[in-house]
Amino acid sequence: MSENALILKWKEFIKTDASPGIILVLASLIALILANSPLSPAYNSFLEFPVSIVLGSFEISKPLVLWINDGLMAIFFFVVGLEIKRELLYGQLASKDQVILPFLAAIAGIIFPALIYVALNYEDAIAMNGWAIPSATDIAFALGLFILFGKHLPPSLKLFLLSVAIIDDIGAVIIIALFYSTDLAPNSLIIASVGLVALFLFNRLKLSSKTPFILVSIVVWAAVLKSGVHATLAGFAVALFIPIAKEKSESMSYQIEHGLHPWIAFFVLPVFAFSNAGVELIGTSVSEFFTPVTFGIIGGLFIGKQLGIFAACYAAIKLNLCKLPKDATWTQLYAVCLLCGVGFTMSLFIGSLAFEEQGLAYQTQVKVGVLVGSILSGVLGAVLIKRSSNKIKVEG
Repeated sequence: MSENALILKWKEFIKTDASPGIILVLASLIALILANSPLSPAYNSFLEFPVSIVLGSFEISKPLVLWINDGLMAIFFFVVGLEIKRELLYGQLASKDQVILPFLAAIAGIIFPALIYVALNYEDAIAMNGWAIPSATDIAFALGLFILFGKHLPPSLKLFLLSVAIIDDIGAVIIIALFYSTDLAPNSLIIASVGLVALFLFNRLKLSSKTPFILVSIVVWAAVLKSGVHATLAGFAVALFIPIAKEKSESMSYQIEHGLHPWIAFFVLPVFAFSNAGVELIGTSVSEFFTPVTFGIIGGLFIGKQLGIFAACYAAIKLNLCKLPKDATWTQLYAVCLLCGVGFTMSLFIGSLAFEEQGLAYQTQVKVGVLVGSILSGVLGAVLIKRSSNKIKVEG
């Protein structure tokens, strides 16, 4: 195959909705291979490589993996914030009728996994820090699996999945803000607040240039990083003040979101997955992996997510609060509920916050739990979706 043909194939691939999920899988597999190969020391050295920024008396010094988790993921949460604001004002979450079912489903999908985790870890105060890990849904993975295996399913199910994932992201932001922010520094919080006020004024003044917004946003991120509040929340907060309009051509928010989306899908999330999915399996006993923390995460993702979301949907529909997604069956809805148990990047991220001070053992348990729970949810969900899709195709 010629070089031009390869480039053409690549361009066709990245245009598909499933491509971000596929690339995330590849990045994770590469991390797992490297972590369990003779290249493991090089992989770990890459993650621990020190990176510093010094401006006078101001200094930020962190290993590379924390720059990825605190810096690149702040950009991810910024885009999440832009998407959520757009959907709430002009999209699928703007209508009360459209939001009731995914809202109830997402809330149950946060609570049920947390309860399962707590039931297995309530006697261990340290382990309890991870209660929120199985409550997250990875929208890139879940949507990628839906696109790959559910080509003939009704569009209403895709809309439902996206809505649940978006509301789930809002829940994740609230959880991080309330439960994973410590040792607050008042001066830094004041600087961040002044920056947000400046962004609000820029918005009200209808500034058309992106430069002032970008410069102040960087200051807000740095201040939040130093404040004790997790830096990713700066990205979400800043997004709320970016000017938005219904017409895409007039919306700075949409233009930025559209411009950053490929970077998030094909760089930020794969780099995060590569940096956080490497679990060293060689030389470690099975008992070290399968602890209450691991089982809590697996149970939360694989059982809690599907049980909570489907139970909430069933109750809401039977009580006539809302309707089953248009042209969908209960089996198809259940399959989508299973896909919501693919936590991966968001679960790994919350896990990195929950056990940031506890060392490698807890992080390994988190990674194993997230990988196993996400794989079980993804495989079973994909199988059910594929069968439902094939049945529709044959009947059609």
